[in-house]
Amino acid sequence: MMKKEAISITLLFPVLNERLRLEKGIRQTMKYMRENVTIPYQLLILDNGSTDETPQIGKKLEKEYPQVRYVQVGERGVGVAFRKGIELNESEIVGYMDIDLSTDLKYLGKTIHMFETLPQLDYVNGSRFSKQSDTRGRKWYRKITSAGLVFLLKTIFGMKSTDAVCGFTFLRKEAAERLVRESSRENGWFYTIEFLLRAERDGMNICDLPVEWQEDYNTTVKIAKTVKNYLVQIYKLKKAFRQEDRGTGRSRKSL
Repeated sequence: MMKKEAISITLLFPVLNERLRLEKGIRQTMKYMRENVTIPYQLLILDNGSTDETPQIGKKLEKEYPQVRYVQVGERGVGVAFRKGIELNESEIVGYMDIDLSTDLKYLGKTIHMFETLPQLDYVNGSRFSKQSDTRGRKWYRKITSAGLVFLLKTIFGMKSTDAVCGFTFLRKEAAERLVRESSRENGWFYTIEFLLRAERDGMNICDLPVEWQEDYNTTVKIAKTVKNYLVQIYKLKKAFRQEDRGTGRSRKSL
């Protein structure tokens, strides 16, 4: 039996105007962690510039739980929050979850166990589209846009993973910091997609983890705006990869 590695973990929660979901999400996560997790852990609430009661709720939770820290990022975008969280992280494992907890919390335990027992593992990528995944309540138009995105990523970049924006991603500290150095400064959701594509491009050891995932109907994601941004960013990233491959841009080998 493989010996477990002593590790710690930091959970990142990017939030923007999440007064309806923040407290419930953090309390449920803390309950799960206290009852099921034995390693050291920290929760970072990364506020992208909320204008509702999110800051007050975040600060209240920070005072209540020693493991919770509220951080005002000062700029909007999941990409900004993800980079800031990795910068602040001091744990061996770091990753982000959606505050709506669409991915069942039991996969946190599974993820920790994999990192403990598989020292070669670099990256855990939650997937809603694996044959073993269980996705519930997904609206038809969101299914189409998500499936279309995965199709484009597989066609254009040869992506091997079965999902790219599940909202459940964890990496070893060194891998996360390396990918920050390699990646663009894109501020939105596409930054997390670029992370995954670059991890595959770098030959990192990635687990494509089937999860149980429940749609949250109170989502603040704007579909049309998000799709438009994805198309623009796909074009930019493909161009960047071509430049890197020709040696005219930043070379992967030098990072």
